[in-house]
Amino acid sequence: MMKKKFAVLMMMGLVVSSMILPVSAEEGDTYKIGVCQLMEHTALDAAYEGFLEGLKEAGYEEGVNLEIDMNNAQGDQSNCATIAAKLKNEDCDLVLAIATQAAQACANEITDTPIVITAVTDPAESGLVDSNEAPGANLTGTSDLTPVASQIAMIQKLVPDAKTVGVFYNSSETNSKLQADMAIEAGEELGYTMETYTVSATNEIQQVMESMVGKVDALYIPTDNMLASNMPTVALVANPAKIPVICGESGMVENGGLITNGINYHDLGVLTGQQAAKILEGADPAEMPIEYCDESSYTYTINEDTAAEIGIEIPEEFLGGENAES
Repeated sequence: MMKKKFAVLMMMGLVVSSMILPVSAEEGDTYKIGVCQLMEHTALDAAYEGFLEGLKEAGYEEGVNLEIDMNNAQGDQSNCATIAAKLKNEDCDLVLAIATQAAQACANEITDTPIVITAVTDPAESGLVDSNEAPGANLTGTSDLTPVASQIAMIQKLVPDAKTVGVFYNSSETNSKLQADMAIEAGEELGYTMETYTVSATNEIQQVMESMVGKVDALYIPTDNMLASNMPTVALVANPAKIPVICGESGMVENGGLITNGINYHDLGVLTGQQAAKILEGADPAEMPIEYCDESSYTYTINEDTAAEIGIEIPEEFLGGENAES
């Protein structure tokens, strides 16, 4: 295990500037990775599967030379803290944290084991790193920042007569607020009246959605974990009311939204797995910048069933990506 090797090297007098000393993989080694995932939903699950694929491509395979301790917090912040404390006391070589709350819990608890994060929009803004360019400690990873402005701009083609656009998010998610602010700025620049709607618990979603009916011409939801895992509830109100829902990511479209143009979370996970492999092979996370999906990989995802239900004809320029059935 990496920590044991670190102790041996310290006894030998090999001192490094970083608190973490990743050690190159050796034939016959088995590495242990602890995982803290905020909740189960399409995007986060895809990021995890991509992470395993990225590691496998680099020669690290579960059951062969890799042990995975997978933990899901089921959307509960206190569970994230409990999982982080558990992983701190385990002999992990690396910890993966999926989503902002999971990343914050692990960063607060774990200081002597490398951490890679994913599905976090802005790690610096969330207080996880010194800067996205130079993290500065034992944590690095990937950002799921989406092209918010271009997603808002799609409304011009989808609903040409739209005047009022709603922005809906969980007020307790830092990165959701960040994206919501970006969406409001982008919408106002296009001349829309932007109306903000927030929730702090899942049992509020349907009531808040119902309050929008007749007030908004379109709705934008960023990559918000609570709403992503409850898109069927959103669609239950939005689609009969013929409110087109532009989403931050494809899993939300698959679960009832109308359209997105954004990152692929599986690809994001692969990128994260590649980072983890580099750390296992000796890279220092303090010096590894936060990485982003290349814009060339952005794809349109359209829910054709939703489009038919709300009577929206998808412009030709948005076709050719992925089609999702609700």
